[in-house]
This record gives sequence, structure tokens and C-alpha cells, in this order.
Amino acid sequence: MNLKLKICGMRDPANILAVVALQPDYLGFIFYPGSKRYVADLEETVMQAIPGNIHKTGVFVNATLDEITAAVRDYKLDAVQLHGSEDAAFASVVKKAHPKMEVIKAFGIHENFDFTQLIPFETVVDYFLFDTQTSAHGGSGKQFNWSLLGGYALSLPYFLSGGIGLESLQAIREVSDTRLYAIDINSKFELAPALKDVAALTEFKHQLFPSAQAKGN
Repeated sequence: MNLKLKICGMRDPANILAVVALQPDYLGFIFYPGSKRYVADLEETVMQAIPGNIHKTGVFVNATLDEITAAVRDYKLDAVQLHGSEDAAFASVVKKAHPKMEVIKAFGIHENFDFTQLIPFETVVDYFLFDTQTSAHGGSGKQFNWSLLGGYALSLPYFLSGGIGLESLQAIREVSDTRLYAIDINSKFELAPALKDVAALTEFKHQLFPSAQAKGN
């Protein structure tokens, strides 16, 4: 399984640099003012220290195209994650406005989730992200029932998110779905909101990607 790793909810400059040293594939920055991990006044220059092989991902909740475009420009984002109630038409507009950028559409999964609502998005976004359904748009530290993904019938690859921690490693290893593209981790690896526990992240990465440890990453 050639999984990617996304570490989301970054804000503290020193913590960002420490996490960058782990070489995740994606770093997530939340541009939703209602989040405890909102980037707030994060200096744009901090982004310049992030190597080009790490996808700088902006997480937005029902933002306007102008707001997204400004963040893409100012923070040199490589990917945009739409984590609200954005429809496929809006996702298409974002993609057309930024054709070189990856667009990820997130959905909160629950027992009665209707996967057919994903069909209009399949041709206009690059990836889906499946998170735990919450009123706060993620960051709950709660894991949804992964067996519900049996209802996902499309071919588009997806990020798996929602309450994933060190205790989730064995369950991740047991996932056989080849559409699983990346693991997205956040609140289970925090010392405080937007402040990541680098030691715990290191252990998680080395256990999930033992070949990376062998290479000294």
C-alpha cells in the first residue's frame, strides 16, 4: 500500500518546521475562522520554508472563490480542501480558476450517509476526503465506522480522516481498498490545538512507513 500522509491543522511556526522535518506528503492549514486551528495571522514567509515536495493544503469551509484565490496566492498553496457544504458546481469553478492545483472535497460520514451525492464531484475534483460527521467541520478526534465505506462505489482516490491516532495503525494496515490514497491526521497528535506532538507523529510515521525509517526519514 503506497499511502501518503497528510498532517493537518498547522499554525505555530516552530512546530511547522519540526513537522516539515518528518517529510509528510501534505501539510494542512485551516482557513476557517470557526476552527480552533485557524491560521489567523500566520506569516506568509513561514510557507517559504516548506520544501516543494510537501503539498501545502488550504482547508476552507464555505469560503468564496475570492477568499480561496487570495489564500492560494498569498500562501502559495498547492492544494485546496473544500470542507463545507460546497456543491460540485463550486468545486468545478475552483478547479478551473486554479487548474494546476489539487482540489479535495471532504464529506462527513455517518450511518445514513448517501454516497450517491458524490457522483457530481467525481469529474471536477482530484480526491475525496472522508471525515467524521460533526457540526464543527472536523477536528473532533472521533473516528467514524470505516465499514461504511463499503457504500463508496466510485473510482476516485480518497483521504481517510477523523480521529486517527497511534491506536489506529493496525486497522489502517488491514484496509485493502486500493482507492485509499492518504491518511489524514490532526487532533489525536496534538499537545494543544494547532500544536503537534512531534514525537508521536514520528512514531506514527515510522510504524506506518517502516521503509522511510530505514532510509532515515
